[in-house]
Amino acid sequence: MRAGIVILPEYRWPDAEPKWRRAEEYGFDHAWTFDHLGWESLVDGPWFGAVPTLALAARATGRIELGTLVASPNFRHPVPFAREILALDDVSAGRFTLGVGAGGAGDYDSTVLGADGRPASRLRRFAEFVEFLDALLSSERVTLTGEYYAAVDARNAPGPVRSPRPPFVIAANGPKALRVAARFGQGWITTGAPSDDLDTWWRHVADAAARFDEALDDQGRERGSVRRFVQTDAAPVFSLSSVETYRDFLGRAAELGFTDVVAPWPRREGVFAGSERVLEAVATEVLPGLRT
Repeated sequence: MRAGIVILPEYRWPDAEPKWRRAEEYGFDHAWTFDHLGWESLVDGPWFGAVPTLALAARATGRIELGTLVASPNFRHPVPFAREILALDDVSAGRFTLGVGAGGAGDYDSTVLGADGRPASRLRRFAEFVEFLDALLSSERVTLTGEYYAAVDARNAPGPVRSPRPPFVIAANGPKALRVAARFGQGWITTGAPSDDLDTWWRHVADAAARFDEALDDQGRERGSVRRFVQTDAAPVFSLSSVETYRDFLGRAAELGFTDVVAPWPRREGVFAGSERVLEAVATEVLPGLRT
């Protein structure tokens, strides 16, 4: 089991940098940030771009895997975004992982741009977005024409540090997105489904894992060949509310075959409210045991 942490891009860098350093010092395997123009209840507060944040985080750390959780086509075009991914891959010396998802229909990222949020078109666009990124990051020159995007003789020099490209961790719950994850993903991530009851939430996570198994079978891929992440943001109980709660999340995830658990860094108030003392205790009492 590998453990990850999400640091929201809401802090000015003098306050953010120590968190990224501590994430590595604590022993987390990977650290992520949200890739949004604004997010839910925090949309009126401070918020910074994911790409420059991760570039700075790469310079502040030396071991930990870094990534977006998740980038989406709601405000990105694959051709310029591929260049940004190459830069993050380079500055991190190959530690960057692209977390990518379809984006929410009607969320701030789409509404602030006046985008079309119809689910059918959104999922087709997502599939094409991932397909384009796969080609743009793994080929020297790309010419593609799709329903939503076009690339004409796009280059990727100097190419990625990791060959053939940085790994994709693809967020998916529904059948169409699961097919994309099973085809292109080196990892798959789920947030489960909204629920007020923790056991019910875990049942949703288990159902999603079973559907992902079927999607892998359909693609002819071995079930153990893809990393499996559960993101605890949407759980009805904050996963870092106590050391015991965090242990329980890790145990349940392992029983369902997940390889990675990702939790939010505790905030002082509001969403993900918690204590950094719990985070410190997890680093001391739990994380060392995951590496033995």
